[in-house]
This record gives sequence, C-alpha cells and structure tokens, in this order.
Amino acid sequence: MRENQLMKGEESTKVLELKCNLDDMTPEEIGFAMERLLDEGALDVWTESIGMKKSRPGVLLTVLSHEEDREKMLRLLFLHTTTLGVRECEMKRYSLSRSFRTAEAMGETVHIKKGEGYGVSREKAEYDELAAIARKNGISIREALDALREALKS
Repeated sequence: MRENQLMKGEESTKVLELKCNLDDMTPEEIGFAMERLLDEGALDVWTESIGMKKSRPGVLLTVLSHEEDREKMLRLLFLHTTTLGVRECEMKRYSLSRSFRTAEAMGETVHIKKGEGYGVSREKAEYDELAAIARKNGISIREALDALREALKS
C-alpha cells in the first residue's frame, strides 16, 4: 500500500484553522462566540492563553471548520468577537469513520458514536444524554454509564 492511500474506515478531509487574538472581551462574551460558532457548524472551537504585544495577556480563539464554511465562520468571528483580523491555515484532518447506534438505559435513549479505522475501533456514549439520566435519577455519570453498559449486555 502506498503511504498516502487510506484503508477502509480511514478518512482524510481538507479543513481550515481560523485564528484570532482577543484582549478586550469578557470570558462570557468569548464563551458565547464559541457557542455560536459550534451551533453554525464549526468542527471544533477552542481557546488558549497567550501573551500579546505590550505584555498584555490575551486569548487565542481557534476555529476548525470545513473549507466550504470559510465565509460563514469569518462572518461569525467578526460579528461575535472584537478581532480586527483572522489568520487562516489549510490542513488535512485524518479521522476515523463514524457510525451511530442507540441503546436504552434506565428508560432513556442514549446515542452511541462508534469510530473505526487505523487499526482501532472505539465507542462513546453521548455525554449530554448520560448527564440527563444521572440528573433525573440522582446518580453519578459513572453510574449512568454503568447502567448503559449493563443494558448493552442484555
């Protein structure tokens, strides 16, 4: 097999990393911007603490998105942040192929995401659904996960 060929279950896509420096926004404003970007299709959004010119502390906001969402993500960054400029870097993203299934635990439906490829296979239940089961039943999230595992054995 050639080095750049992918096997079944392995995926490669072109993605963009959009970055901007922020030094005049509250944490709540940054959190809201992150939520809006994710709601509108960003693959991931994260922050890092940085030092900026004149020794000012700041935040680096990074958005990972599909290439075709470039303009939408740029509009959102300029709308929801105080940045005057955004940097872009194109890159390849390698990922496992994904599939989903559902299971019942404690009377609730839980979606389970499965990833396969590159010689690995893993599953993970949706956090929000496990957290809802835990809240509803007054148990820990680990106990909700244990209940899901028991239900899967049946």
